[in-house]
Amino acid sequence: MTQLVQETPDDWWEVEALYDLCFAPGREALSSYRLRDGVPPVPELCLVSRESHDDGPGVVGGAIRCWPVRIGPARAVLLGPVAVHPTRQGEGLGALLIYTVLERARDLGWSRVMLVGDAPYYSRFGFRKLPDVKMPPPTNPERVLGVSLRGDAWKAIKGHVRKAKD
Repeated sequence: MTQLVQETPDDWWEVEALYDLCFAPGREALSSYRLRDGVPPVPELCLVSRESHDDGPGVVGGAIRCWPVRIGPARAVLLGPVAVHPTRQGEGLGALLIYTVLERARDLGWSRVMLVGDAPYYSRFGFRKLPDVKMPPPTNPERVLGVSLRGDAWKAIKGHVRKAKD
């Protein structure tokens, strides 16, 4: 049985190993990582998926992390990275992680979530291109996507994404 639980400090190395397995070397050179440097993640939105066994929790099959960011005075959640172990891909685990984070973010009072990713994949979760929101270079502007969790939360939001200070 798959269990989604909040990531703990004890999960850190296992989650990092999963990200290393699923992403290209140099992933930490991406501009989204500059927005995460020195900023604590939103702990309630950092989840791991484990298969439960009679003898305790199994290995991490998937993980998702989220950070707070700002665009002008507006707050947003920066979703990602999200990864699923290659042996678990195609089971819907990535979708489960994303849907769960979006629901939890809404419950926690967040209005908007953004990410850098492929629109054809993320559009099924409601993400759309954010033409007026600028990620630090060298991010491809076509990959800057957002979803509103309350009304039209992205309406009139424009400017450069920067680290959250609070």
